[in-house]
Amino acid sequence: MKLVYCIPTLYISGGMERVLTLKANYLATLPGYEVTIIITDGGDKKPYFPLNPSIKVKQLDINFEEMYRYPFWRRFWVYRKKQNLFKQRLEAFLNEYKPDITISMLRREINFLNSLTDGSIKVGELHICKLHYRKVPKNYLPRWIGKWVENYWSAQLVKELRKLSAFVVLTEEDKQMWTEVNNVCNIPNPVPFLPQIKSTCEAKQVIAGGRYFEEKGFDLLILAWEKVAKVHPDWVLRIYGDGMMRPLLQRMIDERSLTDQCVLELPVSDIEEKLRESSILVCSSRFEGWGMILVEAMACGLPVVSFACPCGPRNIISDGIDGFLAEKENIDDLAEKVCYLIEHEDERKRMGRQAAESARRYCIDIIGNQWRNLFESLLSHPMQDRDN
Repeated sequence: MKLVYCIPTLYISGGMERVLTLKANYLATLPGYEVTIIITDGGDKKPYFPLNPSIKVKQLDINFEEMYRYPFWRRFWVYRKKQNLFKQRLEAFLNEYKPDITISMLRREINFLNSLTDGSIKVGELHICKLHYRKVPKNYLPRWIGKWVENYWSAQLVKELRKLSAFVVLTEEDKQMWTEVNNVCNIPNPVPFLPQIKSTCEAKQVIAGGRYFEEKGFDLLILAWEKVAKVHPDWVLRIYGDGMMRPLLQRMIDERSLTDQCVLELPVSDIEEKLRESSILVCSSRFEGWGMILVEAMACGLPVVSFACPCGPRNIISDGIDGFLAEKENIDDLAEKVCYLIEHEDERKRMGRQAAESARRYCIDIIGNQWRNLFESLLSHPMQDRDN
């Protein structure tokens, strides 16, 4: 079976890139499977995550990132030119390569994927919660224009999703939101590791991780940690990541005299080691597509505390069993649940052991087999193009 994945780039350490690499590496080991990944940006930069040597990477050299060097008023025309070039080059490659299935990560190619003439089955997978997909950033446009753009984007997206042979989301919660389409199913993300050596849950350290962007809610986490630190000044919070909010977050830490108790750490390639050095993971996201850091922490034997935000945490965490769900964006509730785990070591360790067991349901063999079953089912029972 010849599979082609479409993703903008592989050189960054993002969650989508990591998950695609993990799945592609698994599928490439299956008998009769051939995997190719098509990218548009990044030039000759090497993939951040290691790829199976048998996987081919095809660089189309569109360089959409270049758009952002132009004034806002010119970007539309630059985008249209690049989008047309993308369609031409992708279609030419697919017609030459003749894949059985082409999988879109629902980026720019979804706008024209169904019109390509290569004859492959088309599948889309979404790594973002529907509530926050294709939304115009705040203050980017006047509110009424932004709303019109969002409605237009949504209508165009639904039109394309209906034509796919399968549309895959990460959670049952998100699946239920897509009432406009009838070809949706859910397959969760796989956990990248299931280590034999777990955390002892004895270190006086709490960990968090993710991009320093608004949706990750690290501003809320610092406010919650201020409350925790007053009661447990000997514990430290380490937040691994980077991004545009770093100066703001550091200022919040400094203004609250938390410099020794809350540390902004740079991203690391081996987050597993840092998780095992910690005793609790906390997730303060305003929304999630999945919540990979939650599953990674659980695999390392950490109990987790998270806001009950859409869409991942409520599907991953069994409240009171392998972690706690705090009321969405309620810093008092978040701080209270972190303090409970700090103050109850036996309970912390028990929940950590249960978390490790819960994470096993996301191992690559289980999740990879779900994808394999989907692909083989689509090949055995090809669906007619959807235009309704």
